[in-house]
Amino acid sequence: MESFHQNKKAWNDSTYQSWVNRFGMPQEAVAKIKRDPIKRVGAAFKFMDGNVEGKKIINLLGSNGNKAVALALLGANATIVDFSAESERYAMELADQAGVELRYIVADVLQLPLHELANQYDVVYMEHGILHYFTDLRPLFHVVHRLLEAGGILILQDFHPVSTKLITSKGTTANIRKHKVTGDYFDTALIEREVSHSKYLDSEHRDEAAHKVYLRNWTLGEIITAIASEGLTIEVLEELPNLSSEVFDKGIPKTYTLVVRKLG
Repeated sequence: MESFHQNKKAWNDSTYQSWVNRFGMPQEAVAKIKRDPIKRVGAAFKFMDGNVEGKKIINLLGSNGNKAVALALLGANATIVDFSAESERYAMELADQAGVELRYIVADVLQLPLHELANQYDVVYMEHGILHYFTDLRPLFHVVHRLLEAGGILILQDFHPVSTKLITSKGTTANIRKHKVTGDYFDTALIEREVSHSKYLDSEHRDEAAHKVYLRNWTLGEIITAIASEGLTIEVLEELPNLSSEVFDKGIPKTYTLVVRKLG
């Protein structure tokens, strides 16, 4: 419980300023999203059948709203759940500037009101850096099961456990990044880190103590087992290298995508 409160505090301290520093003021950020909303959604879009028109999509821990607003511009009925009120402020200003409707529920995902858990969404979408905030995955995927209508899908994209738990990559020599096995893949301990948005803050807004979070990195087996245990069917597991580089990290999985369906 202490880790939850610390994580919540970290995500509500100077977060709006972080997003301004990262993406620009909402009117600036929207101009970039509008140029290519599919690109902003990224690789997940292909798993949405290449068309989100009229689909009800809920973005769990959707943070600053960049992905949800892009989906709304593409015709989706988009909803975000996140416990950061400062992220809500940025996301709603983003939606206003884009001229789209966006629902933003400021809440703990595991404490959603009952009327929200009504099997009403076509897609539950979670992307990059979410699972490690949970100390037990089964309650999260139980919520996913309740959010989805029959036939609906979960699209989960995250950093690969090989990279988050096992391998450290440093520097480059002759266009080759050095990799070392420094971690314990099976370690279950909570680790303390700086919250991800704090790297966008200048020294004036940065409070290291306030921006500490506790994380629990999961193995791929633990993730898949938790999903299956909640009666969801895994259809796709796609593992990807570092796509941001033409040379480095090609032989190491950096991210993965899971596509999971709720059968009728």
